[in-house]
Amino acid sequence: MAGWLKRWRWAALVAALLVAGFAYAFWPQAQTVDVATVTRGPLAVGVTDDGVTRAEDVYIVSAPVTGYISRVEVEEGDLVAKGQVIARMAAAPTPPLDPRSVRELTASIASAEAARAGAETALGQARRDLARAQELSNRGFLPRAQLEAAQTRVASGQALLAQSRAEIARLKALRDTGGGVASGAAVAVRAPASGAVLSLLSESEGVVLEGTPIVTIGDPRRIEAVIDLLSREAVRVSPGDRVEFTQWGGDRPLTGRVDRVEPAGKLKVSALGIEEQRVNVIIHFDPDSAVRAARLGHGYQLDATIILWSSADALRVPIGALFRNDSGRWSAFVLDGGRARQREVRIGHINEDFAEVLGGLKQGDRVVLNPGSSIEDGSRVTAR
Repeated sequence: MAGWLKRWRWAALVAALLVAGFAYAFWPQAQTVDVATVTRGPLAVGVTDDGVTRAEDVYIVSAPVTGYISRVEVEEGDLVAKGQVIARMAAAPTPPLDPRSVRELTASIASAEAARAGAETALGQARRDLARAQELSNRGFLPRAQLEAAQTRVASGQALLAQSRAEIARLKALRDTGGGVASGAAVAVRAPASGAVLSLLSESEGVVLEGTPIVTIGDPRRIEAVIDLLSREAVRVSPGDRVEFTQWGGDRPLTGRVDRVEPAGKLKVSALGIEEQRVNVIIHFDPDSAVRAARLGHGYQLDATIILWSSADALRVPIGALFRNDSGRWSAFVLDGGRARQREVRIGHINEDFAEVLGGLKQGDRVVLNPGSSIEDGSRVTAR
């Protein structure tokens, strides 16, 4: 035996090294994984969507009559008092007459003057007939009916003459005012309430129709937020729910409370062309946030999260550690002595970052984040 070992010692050494090398190469290696810890802390679940701010009371000042409006005397951002004159309106100018219309009016005036001359002649004859009839009636030679007929002809002649004169005046007015500015007292457009001018809808002078919007007025110190939620999310919101505002431009979030949920939804088409039923949720800022919210104006954009549930001390696990097992239940891999042990987890509320743990995990457990398909129950792992 000693001789055999002496003869084959180098071959045995090489064989042992090869076996050791293969064993080392194929020995299961620990997988490097990202690890998080189950902790206790605040946890909130809510609905997040973007919205806009608006003045609580917005007044749209419209043209009271159809006419010619002067240039608006205020600019956006100007403060106005109730009753202050914003613009003035006058009657709209008459349209200019084309040559054909002028000729037609001239001919109509000539016809009306001829009719007036005929009415004056007929009236003169009727008056002379009435004078003779009156004289004969006084002598008793003319029946009373014929006297009354002569009086009627005089009255008819007077009416016809007045009608002719009025027609001549009307036609001359049409001819003389064509293309001119109509006269009349100016109408003042006044602010219905005190506030700031939010927008100018019609600034330049010109002809406007009755009811045309001119300016919008509101109080910039009284700002509220409007969030349009999907109808299936709006039914989960109630007045009084707490709201946090982010992405509004400040360094700290703003807070507020839901004032009301409008009872009617409206159809909107999303950027992807999907029809959605949206419901407006009106939110008022908390007093401590109202001071900072005063930096916002009418129509500013922000993000709002309406808190539906919250806990100040919840047992929570990052949602990246959760997955569904073969039975469809929530599970997680827990680090235990360098190996990943699969555990079923009972989950409560979930938000974008954490899930509430109701069972299966305890505070301080280290769990694998985003486990791959290569990790199984009992796999050797090491924290990255």
